[in-house]
Amino acid sequence: MRELGTVLIVGRSGPEWAAIAETLSDEYDYRVLTADAVDSALTALSGAHVDIALVEYGSEGKGLKFLVDLRISHPDVLRILALDAKAELGQREMAPAGIYQLIRKPLDAKQIGLMVERGLESRELARRHRLLTREFKIPADPANIHARHSLPLPPESRRFEKLVYVSEKLHDLCEVARKAAKTELPILIQGATGTGKELLARAIHYHSSRRDSPLLVQNCGGMSDELLQSELFGHKRGAFTGAVSDRLGLFRAADRGTVFLDEISEVSPSFQVSLLRFLQEGEVKPLGSDKIVTSDVRILAASNRSLRALVAAGGFRQDLYFRLRGFELEVPPLQDRPDDIPALAEFFAAKHSDAIGRKILGISAAVLEKLVSYDFPGNVRELENEIRRMVSLTEEGEYLTTKHMSPAILAAPPRRLSSAGGYAVQGTTLKEKVESLEKQVVNEVLSRHRWNQSRAANELGLSRVGLANKIKRYSLDETG
Repeated sequence: MRELGTVLIVGRSGPEWAAIAETLSDEYDYRVLTADAVDSALTALSGAHVDIALVEYGSEGKGLKFLVDLRISHPDVLRILALDAKAELGQREMAPAGIYQLIRKPLDAKQIGLMVERGLESRELARRHRLLTREFKIPADPANIHARHSLPLPPESRRFEKLVYVSEKLHDLCEVARKAAKTELPILIQGATGTGKELLARAIHYHSSRRDSPLLVQNCGGMSDELLQSELFGHKRGAFTGAVSDRLGLFRAADRGTVFLDEISEVSPSFQVSLLRFLQEGEVKPLGSDKIVTSDVRILAASNRSLRALVAAGGFRQDLYFRLRGFELEVPPLQDRPDDIPALAEFFAAKHSDAIGRKILGISAAVLEKLVSYDFPGNVRELENEIRRMVSLTEEGEYLTTKHMSPAILAAPPRRLSSAGGYAVQGTTLKEKVESLEKQVVNEVLSRHRWNQSRAANELGLSRVGLANKIKRYSLDETG
């Protein structure tokens, strides 16, 4: 069942907050995330899409400080502050936090449920109002805005936590990821740099049964075996030079939670053995210790290189590869899903203009056309950096226009799409044209599946032998 909203509760553990969490979850079908400290609340916000933050004032006003920072980092989150009955707090202190509602203890779960419901309704009405206002906005300077009204409003985007998308490709991927999240199987996420693999991993964690336990992240690239062993398995004091104290290690620190291993393709063959042992038995042996302990951790791994190809080349253990790929998810590059570019651009423009407190009216049609035409070798990360730079150069109350775009994007030729779904029809006779299209389709499907012939054959409706014949007939190879 899809949650109607996500509420983050930041408060001391106790029956009062537990009753509120239960009411919001059971009676209103909201997803409820809980944190007993600001640090754990920030961790939850980094991976989950939160609609409302319900925060206890806390000692020394840490809750209020958290809401002030939240207004800058996550301006779209509704902020509710809970105060002790006798606490005194003036408007002057509360104003910087932009508090939606102030409530006093003792807290009533039913009342808070209604407050959250009304808050989400009001925010939805405000969102629809912004969409309609933007839809019918008439630019003050039509010559400079390039007739924005000539471009339809980008379709309403969908979200999987922090992932924003419109395209069917990413929709299908996220639907599989939602189902995979409900299992306990390890998940391998592959795709080019900047496509959002870590965002997908965080979304999976927050849709799993482990969402109330830690999600810890480790980048495995460029690390020695000793350092990586220490980071993941921990060490005892004196285990190596510089080990001045005991270290718990991520696998033990994330017990009953999730560990995300980025750039898993970069680990050495010897460390692959240690990782395989942990995946098989859940055993952790810190460096310098003879004691073996167990840890219940779910592993999510990511790579920007094909592990299957590395296995074939002898650079990665096949048994570890099969252990990691309980589910195998491929995040397509941005150039393969241009439908997502306008929605992402609008999202990043709103995000970064809110962050610096600058009102941006929208994005001109010419900018969106240029963005869609560009291939974005840096993928979503490059698109966000471009929009962020444009927002910083645009004046208050203006649109984002091409005068602030990067030269490389401005120089991109228009994206050409043929009537054959984007494939270039070649040849003169009907037979030559059909063969030309068939070759391109087969090559495109093989490339998208990283030359996994079983998956490609399944999508094309061919047998493995039939696909092999097509590959041989058209002289296709993985490098081309």
